[in-house]
Amino acid sequence: MSHFQTKIVLLVLLIALSCVDATAQGTNDQRLQPQIPDSFGVNIDFTEPKRGELNMIATGGFRWVRKDFKWDLTERVKGTYDFGPYERLLAALDAAGLRALFILDYGNPLYDGGAPPRTAATRAAFARWAVAAAKRFANRGILWELYNEPNNNQFWPPGPNVNEYIQLAQEVGKQFRASVPAEKLIGPATSGIDFAFLEACFKAGLLDYWSAVSVHPYRQEAPETVSPDYARLRDLIRTSKPGADIPIISSEWGYSAVWAGMDVEKQGALLARQWFINISNGIPLSIWYEWRNDGMDAQEPEHHFGTVTYQYVPKFPYLAAKTFSRFFDGYTFVKRIDIGGLDDFVFVFQKGSDTRIAAWTITKRPHRIRLSLGAGKYELINHLGDSLPSVTTPPASVTNVTPEVLLEITDNPIYLRRESP
Repeated sequence: MSHFQTKIVLLVLLIALSCVDATAQGTNDQRLQPQIPDSFGVNIDFTEPKRGELNMIATGGFRWVRKDFKWDLTERVKGTYDFGPYERLLAALDAAGLRALFILDYGNPLYDGGAPPRTAATRAAFARWAVAAAKRFANRGILWELYNEPNNNQFWPPGPNVNEYIQLAQEVGKQFRASVPAEKLIGPATSGIDFAFLEACFKAGLLDYWSAVSVHPYRQEAPETVSPDYARLRDLIRTSKPGADIPIISSEWGYSAVWAGMDVEKQGALLARQWFINISNGIPLSIWYEWRNDGMDAQEPEHHFGTVTYQYVPKFPYLAAKTFSRFFDGYTFVKRIDIGGLDDFVFVFQKGSDTRIAAWTITKRPHRIRLSLGAGKYELINHLGDSLPSVTTPPASVTNVTPEVLLEITDNPIYLRRESP
């Protein structure tokens, strides 16, 4: 991807961050829908990529990476900042055509022994550091996310305190507005969609500082169950800041291949379905957790979220991401077709006059559906890119009825496009 193309990708997403407004059933306003695959990313845990690693990420269809921008790594002497690791990472990301979502996070042993920034002095030091980072990398198209899962005691020990987080967010927000008003600040990156935590943040006025609300909609249920949660969150945002269209970002969400009832094949299907359902809900950026397996313990769930193995061998999620991004490259979501079943999903995407379709069911029972389409021959592939038998519909003049395609759908998505004459 050229530098010019990268800027266009970024512009499309930043416009979406300013004006996305969709319902849980999707939207027909294509101006508000970023093109595929510009809205997809993946979490990484490195600042020094392996040779070819970032190109592999880009080839997989990802356009963003989300990475901790750690306070303790970049301020090891009070008031002195060394952003070298991130300068090198950003240079490598630019070369690969990838954008960065950096998480301003965690404590620093120089302040309060590394505890979360909960005292006035430590909040002020954190804000000075955050602004220094934003100044250093200004106009690079970075999304700055304020903290990671502050409602989780793993990241805000010994236990989460929404008022402490609010005070930190207010301090950082005011400093960003005063010093780097053009930079995009988002938050609060909650574990799950924690409505009590989010509502407290909104009541405290944090929406005045954030360009988007970020959440981590983890669940062991089907990804389609997230739609009512998004609708409720969107209503809460509108109620808290009337007249503002502040989008929701899914900044971390994945499925471990060793959770109960899960395997790596199903993990691949759920990646595709998660992205589909996020797009249909007007989510302008979806970050999959995570890029690479954390380890090789067969029983440890944390070691099996990756799109590739610990040895960088592509898994089904990687193939699903690559297929999704290539098949729908340049397309935008248009609508969901009602075929009479709430458990059946048929999504329509369009680029110019060309239409492509994705179809699946959330039931465990394969069954057939009928789609009314124009006459012609239709190519089918599965979510991993494997070809399926094509289908042909006769002209209406032959059958005297609207041409239909008969499809068998399962919980693994299939993709359909009309072949060129």
